[in-house]
Amino acid sequence: MSSSRSNRVLVVLRGNSGSGKSSVAREVRLRYGHRDLAIVSQDVVRRQILREKDVPGGANIDLLDTIARWSLHRGYHVLLEGILDSGRYGAMLETLVRDHTGPAFMYYLDIPLAETLRRHDTRPQRHEFSAQDMTSWYRAHDLLPGAGETVIKADQSLDATVAQIQEDTGLRTPITGRIP
Repeated sequence: MSSSRSNRVLVVLRGNSGSGKSSVAREVRLRYGHRDLAIVSQDVVRRQILREKDVPGGANIDLLDTIARWSLHRGYHVLLEGILDSGRYGAMLETLVRDHTGPAFMYYLDIPLAETLRRHDTRPQRHEFSAQDMTSWYRAHDLLPGAGETVIKADQSLDATVAQIQEDTGLRTPITGRIP
């Protein structure tokens, strides 16, 4: 990793289930094209590594924070993505962003419930949980108080969202073949 640690970018991408967070994160990484971007996924940590329900004070909250901090310290840019409900994750996110010495960007995908349900029907994991589950988890406009999140609306395309994040953060190196 050639850049100094203080130049590492922290991106937090939040939104309801089915809002497109994972798709945006994958596409940012693909277009960025370098190995020094760590995607820290709430679903991977909570559901796959810990097999934990999303509860207040859950172990995944501290683990997400630890993975993000470790990655930044080791010289990676970090894209932390997940539902990251403001009530359960807000304090951790506020501290993580405040403690980060480099640039930090926060985005919230503000997608209406009907659209998240429509998108869910196209996902590979559509059989893992129901529309009723998603409806019970849904939090409209779950913005972090005072966090200055950039709000992405449903009418903004995946391409436009990725381009905006790349432009805002500087994570826009074009792919020229082999990943370094």
